[in-house]
Amino acid sequence: MGICSTTYGDLVCRGCKRFAHEIVQWNGFDSPQRGAVWQRLTELREGAVCQFVVVVDGEILQSRALELQVVEDATRNVESLVYETLKRAVRVDALDMCALGLRALDGNTDPLALLESIEREFYDRSIAQYEHDFHTLAQ
Repeated sequence: MGICSTTYGDLVCRGCKRFAHEIVQWNGFDSPQRGAVWQRLTELREGAVCQFVVVVDGEILQSRALELQVVEDATRNVESLVYETLKRAVRVDALDMCALGLRALDGNTDPLALLESIEREFYDRSIAQYEHDFHTLAQ
């Protein structure tokens, strides 16, 4: 998104999905604190990806990720690779799920709509986590 929605009163940012207090205190967090936040976000995002998409051809996915310059790192897993590849594919209008080696579980063939569904689910999971952790409604 590029604009933190916590500025407008959200307790969970619609863009990065961090909690408002994490955003405010981010510069004061040490490496383990930041790592814990990123770990939570990664797990929530992976769960959202699994709910909407399945990899039908891992070699095609890897190839397209390479073409789209998705950055590899030692901890990347298939769900993160799917998410980052979808984000890049949508930006360059590569709008063919088969060409990405993916299939949407709901039969959707539009990568943009699929990415939007994943983002909504990721946000919903972040809200649920906030409400669970702080025993208060986030909305």
